[in-house]
Amino acid sequence: MEPKKLAKPRKNGVFSTRQAVMKPDEETGGVFPTMKPEGVKKEEKAAPASVQAPVEKIDLSKVKIETLFADMVDFETFSKSDFRVVKIKECQAVPKSKKLLKFVLDDGSGEDRVILSGIHEYYEPEELVGKTAVAITNLPPRKMMGIDSCGMLISAVYENDGREGLNLLMLDDRIPAGAKLY
Repeated sequence: MEPKKLAKPRKNGVFSTRQAVMKPDEETGGVFPTMKPEGVKKEEKAAPASVQAPVEKIDLSKVKIETLFADMVDFETFSKSDFRVVKIKECQAVPKSKKLLKFVLDDGSGEDRVILSGIHEYYEPEELVGKTAVAITNLPPRKMMGIDSCGMLISAVYENDGREGLNLLMLDDRIPAGAKLY
C-alpha cells in the first residue's frame, strides 16, 4: 500500500499535506505520521563507515560554549528574520583579505545572492562549492572590502582548548534552495 498524504483532519490530529506523510500501520491498517522522506531506502541514507570521511575527534571536556543571552526576543521580532536554504554556486577568497570568502549563492529567487563571510581560516573555497547552507537573507546590504554582502551565513562557534572553532551550518543536499527555516 502506498503512503497517503492527508488533506483533512483525522480523529488523532490535523496533518497538513506539506508537513506530514502518513504510512499504513502493518498491524492495524491505520495510518501514522512520519517525517521520513519518501522513496529513500535504508541503505541509501548513509555511506558505510569505511567510505565516510574521517571525523576529527574533539575532547568535549575542553570545549567552551558562549553563555546564552539573558535578553529575551519577542516572537514578532524573531519572525522577521528570513532564514533560507542556499546552495553555494561559487566561492573564492577576497583579494587583500585573510579572512573573507565571497560566496555566490542560489537562494531560490532566481537571482544570485552575494554574501561575504570571515571563515577563510576554517574553510578553503573549493571545499564549499556545491554545499547546501543556511543564510539570513533579509539583512540590509553591508559593504566589506568594497563588495556588498547581502545576508549572513549561519555558523556554530565555540572555543576548543583555548582556540576558536567554527563550523558552517550545512544541510542535506536534497533540501531545495529557497526553502524557509522556521
